[in-house]
Amino acid sequence: MDDPDAPLNHRLDTILGTSVVSRAPLSAGFGLTGLVATLSDGRLVAVKARTNDSTRGPSLALEGAMLADLARLSDLPVPHVYAAESDLLVMDFIDNDGGSITPAVERHAATLIAQLHVTPRDRFGFAYDTLIGPLHQPNPLSEKWLPFFRDHRLLHMAQAARDEGSLPLPLYGRIERLAAVLGEYLAEPTHPSLLHGDLWTGNVLVKGDRIAGFVDPAIYYGHPEIELAFTTMFGTFGRAFFEAYEEVLPLEPGFHELRRDIYNLYPTLVHVRLFGGGYVAAIERILAKLGV
Repeated sequence: MDDPDAPLNHRLDTILGTSVVSRAPLSAGFGLTGLVATLSDGRLVAVKARTNDSTRGPSLALEGAMLADLARLSDLPVPHVYAAESDLLVMDFIDNDGGSITPAVERHAATLIAQLHVTPRDRFGFAYDTLIGPLHQPNPLSEKWLPFFRDHRLLHMAQAARDEGSLPLPLYGRIERLAAVLGEYLAEPTHPSLLHGDLWTGNVLVKGDRIAGFVDPAIYYGHPEIELAFTTMFGTFGRAFFEAYEEVLPLEPGFHELRRDIYNLYPTLVHVRLFGGGYVAAIERILAKLGV
């Protein structure tokens, strides 16, 4: 009987120059096959693969490019990429114990993320469009943050959700009204910062009381506050993180009270498109809080 694992194992052997001796499943999400492969030279690699036509989706080469650029442009711990093709991503497996995010882990994360954000970049956007999850994320290079956030984050994702039927038209109209007055709530940052872009618990790998690595980025140059807001959406980081972060980069007053909710409209709209359900109600709650 033919070995169903043989074709992928052969591709990995060719790419890595050594043979796969064992493999174990690894969560990959969005219909992808994930595995941890042990190689004959002792290395462990993490693999994401699109193995049949039923899982068509964005090219995995783009995820590989984002990881490689995050490694090139920062000191953030991310896996080394060995190969990134349309249907296959091969990278180092980051050793982690699956531990919880404790206050000590939060403080380490804050140090890493603050160092990522503190380095000034030239413009908002990026050299190419990226992805958040499986969804397109446009990144035209821009001189100002507020128009970039309005047009290429908030309205882009709201329009796509509306067109797909996952966001009711009246709710979209309210988002449009908010977009027209964003300058009343948000301000330009001191400089563009490189962002991981998808910083939630599932993308944070922990070993002991330290961050082992960050995975699944959605990179671009933006305002640090949109990244920080997302860390609060699912309770990834809390007080210990923000206290340590603000020792390096203090936040302007009003972030926790108001601005984080506005910025979290973007990842909430992402979740509306991917999962629907209660995330639509979350959009309603944020807009109601703003009186829109």
